[in-house]
Amino acid sequence: MDSCINKVVDNKGDILLQVEGFKVYYPIRKGFFKRVVDHVRAVDGVDFQLQQGKTLALVGESGCGKTTLGKALINLIPHTAGTVLFDHVDLTTLDRESLRNKRAEIQIIFQDPFSSMNPRMLIGEIIEEGIKALHPHFGSADRQQRVAKLLDQVELPQSSAMRYPHEFSGGQRQRICIARALAVEPKLIICDEPTSALDVSVQSQIIDLLKKLQKDKGISYLFITHDLAVVAEIADQVAVMNLGKIVEQGDVEQILKKPKHAYTRKLLGAVPMIA
Repeated sequence: MDSCINKVVDNKGDILLQVEGFKVYYPIRKGFFKRVVDHVRAVDGVDFQLQQGKTLALVGESGCGKTTLGKALINLIPHTAGTVLFDHVDLTTLDRESLRNKRAEIQIIFQDPFSSMNPRMLIGEIIEEGIKALHPHFGSADRQQRVAKLLDQVELPQSSAMRYPHEFSGGQRQRICIARALAVEPKLIICDEPTSALDVSVQSQIIDLLKKLQKDKGISYLFITHDLAVVAEIADQVAVMNLGKIVEQGDVEQILKKPKHAYTRKLLGAVPMIA
């Protein structure tokens, strides 16, 4: 039962996620009859690939569309056009039930961990939710054992299972959210600004934890952020997003040291330690 928790994926280099022509448009309605006169192009024809076991950082200023893209990829919000090939399956063609099953392999971690947890539930219950859904044959003792191992993996004491979210710091809550994501054994975790609400020392600890888990488990990350200092620490590839489009993408070293697009150079200009 426990071997699956320590499973290591060794197929690095395979394309896990391939996104083509992806769009998220919102209609602009005017007049008495609320006719559609135009659209807000929140995500406007995005293409990128993410390799198994690697991290792609999606970078841009607030409002550029990066969070909208992350949510739309897993259908938390509807998309307008495009394909999303995840592990060779086009998620945009699946029915509701098939998509729900496939999405178990994709988890998301949000910027504010506290708002994503039920304050009335114990930490153990929060982490157990996914286990109950995907492994209904597991008994209570099996689930508790699984939760204990997950807490070990995110470097929290096993006694945390019997406490409530408000009893933890921001960094500890983010570790709990990581444990909850790991509980369903995902191949991909979408990290939506997971360190932006934390102080610098705690940011570094969370980044180190994510890197260790990636090395141990072969997880891929789509890491959404505006912080290029964080990108330098965790990313293999970078896609720079502006006004709904990806304006530049490539290896992290190339993008951070020899940017080609003016918008990328503008972002780098605000981070002296990288520029």
